[in-house]
Amino acid sequence: MPHTGADPLGLSALPIRTERLLLRPLRPDDAAAAEPLVAEREVVETTLTIPHPYPVGGAADWVRSSTASMADGRALTLAVVPHGGAGLIGVVAIDRREEAEGELGYWLGRPYWGQGYMTEAVGALIAHGFAWMALRSVMAAVMPHNVRSLRVLEKNGLVPAGEETRPAPARGGAVAMTLRRITAAAWAAANPTSTLLVAAVALVDADGRVLIARRPEGKAMAGLWEFPGGKVHDGETPEAALIRELQEELGIDTYESCLAPLSFASHRYETFHLLMPLYVCRKWQGTPVAKEGQTLKWVRPVRLGDYDMPPADVPLVAALRDLL
Repeated sequence: MPHTGADPLGLSALPIRTERLLLRPLRPDDAAAAEPLVAEREVVETTLTIPHPYPVGGAADWVRSSTASMADGRALTLAVVPHGGAGLIGVVAIDRREEAEGELGYWLGRPYWGQGYMTEAVGALIAHGFAWMALRSVMAAVMPHNVRSLRVLEKNGLVPAGEETRPAPARGGAVAMTLRRITAAAWAAANPTSTLLVAAVALVDADGRVLIARRPEGKAMAGLWEFPGGKVHDGETPEAALIRELQEELGIDTYESCLAPLSFASHRYETFHLLMPLYVCRKWQGTPVAKEGQTLKWVRPVRLGDYDMPPADVPLVAALRDLL
């Protein structure tokens, strides 16, 4: 559900994961990656506040000020990081305005242009704004000749909303901007949310350890650790789906009577809503073997928090710790 009062920026829903990207809060070490990217004239010449030449050491001040704006609920600024990548390649931000409107801002390093990264990142941030910040609309102000940025907004459904003159201290004076906007209702109509039912299981061995699996390269959320399980097919019960998945993924057999329901996760991702019941299983036949390229690991319940998991799995860890 949307977080407004104590969490106006929806920080509890971070990081945001898309098919290729991770959108996460800025860290001090992001300054070193950002500074050479914004030092390029082509990257900053269509922004209002980023100077060129860019001052040496200026990125560290920018990270600090952006972090402070997040702390007081004014603006959400996130690093754009490819899955498996070395670090920050760009930034997306959304400022809270009056009348529950958010204003977008973004830039992307020159080596990463033309690959659809910013369209993907902006779309994910818009979805976050509507789902977690309780925004009624999202807008952006773009220089009319910034064709690339206008295309990003067009692909995400933002439509023309007039023009406005804005102060541009880094460009030497006021600049005419073209406005684009999308409402929450228009976004919902263009991006209907389906509910995906997935069943997961915590296999617990005789020593009280829990089996987790690391998603292999080539799959969505590659590199993250999760509880075994999978999609519940039409006509299947969650228990039947788990029995099938455990055989297909791990080569082990169990029975419905050995699956005890523990908790469930309800989490909104960019393009769907996930509903995931979690079961506990202590009895099965065979030895778990990775049959789908995943990495397996037996972990003490108190150490599960040390492993990077998909957002939907994280709340389940506490329930499992309490049980074990």
